[in-house]
Amino acid sequence: MMVKVKICGITNVDDAMAAVDFGADALGFVFYRGSPRYISPDDAAEIARKLPPFITSIGVFVDEKTEEIEKIIASTGIDIIQLHGEETPDMCRFSRRIIKAIRVKSLESLDSLVNYKDRVSAFVLDTFAPDIVGGTGLIFNWDIAEYAKQFGRIILAGGLNPDNISEAVRRVRPYGVDVSSGIELKKGKKDHNKLKLFIERAKGV
Repeated sequence: MMVKVKICGITNVDDAMAAVDFGADALGFVFYRGSPRYISPDDAAEIARKLPPFITSIGVFVDEKTEEIEKIIASTGIDIIQLHGEETPDMCRFSRRIIKAIRVKSLESLDSLVNYKDRVSAFVLDTFAPDIVGGTGLIFNWDIAEYAKQFGRIILAGGLNPDNISEAVRRVRPYGVDVSSGIELKKGKKDHNKLKLFIERAKGV
């Protein structure tokens, strides 16, 4: 099965439409105010309204209140919720499907996956960094990602870019891949050449 590609940290219409034109399957909108790629719900709603059919919109939240998440989802029309903080399995009850991000430091980082697997549609595996929640630009040991596939669908993230994406997909064979900082001109703005190359190489494996 061809890998699904999510372009995360979308902040403007140009980047959203370029990603769609180049073949992205999903776009990620970061609603965490601590991120340099934060987008307001109003701006995200405007972009989401312009997306063609069959493109999935994903809202990224970090330790946000349940009521606030539901409010943002309702106002933006976002399709899927991605929880990128310390949310417990009991918190994974929403009106939309859920992706749970796990920050990977070692094999032990996967210990909690078994508790979430009946609550979520997929796991994003991102690189652990002490001071950064996501978008670290750092890769982790992909053998861990391969091992994680027994717990559910795996979306590989963390330090992916046009130079390493082919090897990553070949090695891990994940359900999907997720990129943000690896295709940026600057934080919040995508490099369209890198964007195109990334999608082509991910799907070309």
